[in-house]
Amino acid sequence: MLESQLTDEPMPPAPRRRRVKRKTWQTIVWFVMLLGITAVVLYPLVWLFLATLKPNSEFGSNPGLIPNSPTFENYVKVSEGIAGVPLAKFFLNSLIIAVGSVIGTVFSSALAAYAFARIQFKGLGILFAAMIGTLLLPFHVLIIPQYILFNNLGLVDTFIPLLLPKFLATEAFFVFLLVQFIRQMPREMDEAARIDGAGHFRIFWSIILPLIKPALITCSIFAFIWAWNDFLGPLLYLTSPENYPLPIALRLYNDQSSTSDYGATAAASFIALLPVLAFFLVFQRFLVDGVATQGLKG
Repeated sequence: MLESQLTDEPMPPAPRRRRVKRKTWQTIVWFVMLLGITAVVLYPLVWLFLATLKPNSEFGSNPGLIPNSPTFENYVKVSEGIAGVPLAKFFLNSLIIAVGSVIGTVFSSALAAYAFARIQFKGLGILFAAMIGTLLLPFHVLIIPQYILFNNLGLVDTFIPLLLPKFLATEAFFVFLLVQFIRQMPREMDEAARIDGAGHFRIFWSIILPLIKPALITCSIFAFIWAWNDFLGPLLYLTSPENYPLPIALRLYNDQSSTSDYGATAAASFIALLPVLAFFLVFQRFLVDGVATQGLKG
């Protein structure tokens, strides 16, 4: 009798089945947590997009996420521009400044980094320390002397004050990043190229540049985002509305001294955000590779 009862009792779950069940619950918990974090991160972007569909009269009366009377009127107003300048002109100005900044920053920083990392010259340590020291100088300290210099040269209200420093390796952060990257490369490659008759520029262009592509793309992403979102620099040097980039144009839509158009401001802000978002999505893989490589080699 007792033997038959023991035979009829259900068998306890195997340890492997318990482990699989525990892993399934852990996966569900992680999935829910990641979903919640993603919702928190994307909420401002979703709010901004839905705000672009609100009529100007709803701002202040409808703090909710969903517009009561969705409309595309804000995009129509933004496309017409402001102060007699179309939105495409503001967009083009931002693109010129951002792309020019990327080209100048990447090329000049790579050249300076190669010199610091590969060429032995008198005063190398002092110059490198001085360059690192410029990281401690806030931009506001340089505003007045730089403005006086460009004003005396008659270059105010042009893009040159915003682009020229980028071609002179003034971004010490990028130079330092590339120096650390180049120093990890074996010098035997340089010596082999030198035996074949290559000079410094040939070594830099044909050997070093292709090998530091992940670091260059990392610098490009940051340089583009910083230049695209820069407000103080264009506000200081540009005075004509036809030279304004998007960050300055946004101020015109939301001028506190006159009637503010919050709907147009939201629409223009969303349009200004799209290039940065697209640039990051296209190159994020290279950004991760660059950071990972820096971490492995450092």
